[in-house]
Amino acid sequence: MRRGQRAAGAPVRQFTNCRILRGGTLLREDLWVRGGRILDPEKLFFEERRMADEQRDCGGCILAPGFIDVQMNGGFGVDFSKATKDVGSGIALVAQRILAHGVTSFCPTLVTSPPEIYHKDPLWDQEVCDCLWFSFWVLPQIPVKSGGPHGAGVLGVHLEGPFISREKRGAHPEAYLRSFEDNAFHDVLATYGALDNVRIVTLAPELNRSHEVIQALTAQGICVSLGHSVADLGTAEVAVQNGATFITHLFNAMLPFHHRDPGIVGLLTSDQLPPGHCIFYGMIADGIHTNPAALRIAHRAHPQGLVLVTDAVPALGLGNGRHTLGQQEVEVNGLIACIAGTKTLCGSIAPMDVCIRHFLQATGCSVESALEAASLHPAQLLGLEKTKGSLDFGADADFVVLDDTLHVQATYISGELVWKAEEAGP
Repeated sequence: MRRGQRAAGAPVRQFTNCRILRGGTLLREDLWVRGGRILDPEKLFFEERRMADEQRDCGGCILAPGFIDVQMNGGFGVDFSKATKDVGSGIALVAQRILAHGVTSFCPTLVTSPPEIYHKDPLWDQEVCDCLWFSFWVLPQIPVKSGGPHGAGVLGVHLEGPFISREKRGAHPEAYLRSFEDNAFHDVLATYGALDNVRIVTLAPELNRSHEVIQALTAQGICVSLGHSVADLGTAEVAVQNGATFITHLFNAMLPFHHRDPGIVGLLTSDQLPPGHCIFYGMIADGIHTNPAALRIAHRAHPQGLVLVTDAVPALGLGNGRHTLGQQEVEVNGLIACIAGTKTLCGSIAPMDVCIRHFLQATGCSVESALEAASLHPAQLLGLEKTKGSLDFGADADFVVLDDTLHVQATYISGELVWKAEEAGP
């Protein structure tokens, strides 16, 4: 039996007394769901002569598409760049915990790591591998997975490094950085092993032969992001012309804006991009990484490309103290996470809903714009806008219920309740 046939026989749920974010506007309409998808109620009534099997009163809340976090290094004590015997259980724990923050899909992110973190060296014999299970193969253990009651969906891995600038490496360990040699794409495959479950690769476009890598990755449907880079604007524009579509945490780990050469930041208003091409850019709106004035500048320059990311580290949800990020030790003090013994920021400890609220307050943008920056825009970046990031008819019924202050009251995946705040409504 096909999915459409199964859906036709599934119960119809009608979410009432709510404001739906659709088409950039909060509409006072009901949301209809069946078989994990958003329904067109007119077709349901006029073509099938059906009404809802169940109604849920949302108490006047906002219904927005589920949030999508395309850069998350870990959280709640789980370090995605740290090899364990069961990487999957760590991914599952984070996927479950972020439901409380409205995240329904995410990209686990691996920072620059030793080769054995990415994949098994084929030259190692099996006896050695069996003895050293704890050191190998994080990347193959993070499969793409649909969301549900178990947790948010995994859209694919974001590989941040090791092909980045030494000068702008930030919290990435210098010892494991790499450049492209004569056979550039072969170097990528030799480093990562396989790309089957990879969704995003962050690289520095000024590296020699990077244009070949960008073209090859893009041809495989992988999003190429520019970051941890000292590229000038011209180099960044060439990278976009070759297929790059994203900027990793704008303003952070790149040359500062200069009026004679604005660097990668200049892509937001560049007139040298392919016709109809939208450049997307990540922003860490945690109140630490980016000054509110910088958030306002970026948003006003290019609002349709802004993608809110958490860049969350394993210390998310744990409080002050010493934690890890890949091969490095991290120290958390209040809202700031730095490489231990330095002032180098190494990601955020703010969850997505906190970032959305801070972004709204800092920029003075509309509620609709703030919510779309965490849902529609990342979906568009990944080419998923027909199924994720919107509440259009036919889209996946992944959505979040929010009060007027944008605090999460409930989270739904495929139309099923997967998390609910105490004393919350539907």
